[in-house]
Amino acid sequence: MTLVPGDPAPDFDLPRDGGGRVSLSQLAGRPVVLFIYPADDTPGCTTEAQDFTRLLPEFEALGATVLGLSAGDAAAKDRFRDKAGLGVPLLADETGDTIRAYGAWGEKSMYGRRYEGILRTTVLIGADGRVLRVWNVSRVKNHAAQVLDAVRAAAAPAGN
Repeated sequence: MTLVPGDPAPDFDLPRDGGGRVSLSQLAGRPVVLFIYPADDTPGCTTEAQDFTRLLPEFEALGATVLGLSAGDAAAKDRFRDKAGLGVPLLADETGDTIRAYGAWGEKSMYGRRYEGILRTTVLIGADGRVLRVWNVSRVKNHAAQVLDAVRAAAAPAGN
């Protein structure tokens, strides 16, 4: 399934690093940035998560919540958070159902080998729970800043 702007964002209720759970419905009324990354503690995923952490105060100033999401359990998210010095909440999708619901599962290729896996994807969800924008991310460099620009644009009053 591929999400497009205007679609209702699929709800989720997932465990997070540090304990507890996060659901999209509990964040209603505020924009949400959901960055879906392939694996904890890999170079690209670490860079991406650190970039979102670095920009977190700016996202929060705009009223936006930033969440990272990947497969694995909450304990793995704790280790990743601690090792990489992350400040964004990391959600654990042990079944992969939420990753699939957001269209972030599909065919990948590395060194000529094809396989199924998590596709690096970021979804900007509006305060009304609808998808505003979807990024299929091929390069993490400057990605968090591009998402921040989109959140700023979405927060700007009409006509500006």
